[in-house]
Amino acid sequence: MADTRAARVFAPAKINLALHVIGQRDDGYHLLDSIVAFAGVGDWLTVELSDQTDLKVTGPRAGGVPTDASNLILRTLTTLWPGQGARITLEKHLPVMAGIGGGSADAAALCRAMMALTGSAAPHPGALLKIGADIPVCITSQPARMSGIGEKLTEIPDLPPLPVLLVNPGIAIPTPQVFGALAFKDNPPLALLSETPDLPSWLKAQRNDLEAPAISLQPVIAQTLKDISATHGCQFARMSGSGATCFGLYATEAEAQSAAHHLAERHPDWWIVPTRLDGHTKAEPQLIRATT
Repeated sequence: MADTRAARVFAPAKINLALHVIGQRDDGYHLLDSIVAFAGVGDWLTVELSDQTDLKVTGPRAGGVPTDASNLILRTLTTLWPGQGARITLEKHLPVMAGIGGGSADAAALCRAMMALTGSAAPHPGALLKIGADIPVCITSQPARMSGIGEKLTEIPDLPPLPVLLVNPGIAIPTPQVFGALAFKDNPPLALLSETPDLPSWLKAQRNDLEAPAISLQPVIAQTLKDISATHGCQFARMSGSGATCFGLYATEAEAQSAAHHLAERHPDWWIVPTRLDGHTKAEPQLIRATT
């Protein structure tokens, strides 16, 4: 009898609360030291095993998402499960090329779905890194300190819930362009994190070394950060990843929601989402009956 199960998996946005570029290897890969957390907003993937492979993209952010072999979801499937077909529906809610790991989160969600449907073990981190440096951390979708080129992960199990506002001014920046504009590639690593820190204050004292080069390519990012910082209750604002999505941290969810309302009135065409960062994401696959 054909397997009529499907797996539905959440692919949460990955937020770099701090991102230090501390070196570059001879092969060109950059060495990072980053604090990563995952948001309550993200894409959804539904996967059903099949003789044929098909990728359908739906949702409010479906426009511009490739459905050919260049898509990280399909590249992950063909690389790690060669010969296995799947019918895949990607419900796209995150903006593309936005610095919040959308493509990597989707590829990681495909891995979790295939593991649930086939009973296979988790792919080797080395194989994941060849597809995308952010995929290993997105597999667990749990807060972590990420170093090396993305292969060294130290979990942060006690990260407190952090109300956050995510803002993208409607632009996409290819990551290689941002790294190409980076003036210094041997910056200091993260400062020592004490056992009982005032986390927002500690994070505020860190950096995103890709922020300046991204602003040089897209000056609207500087205005985005300024607008977030000006909202009531914002503890600090920073760009995530290679941009252009920026975030502000707040003491309460009500403050984040109020800030979102304020910014949406000024910028109705921007992607503005109040949410929360913590370790309680819905990353585990839900096995459901396939709609065939």
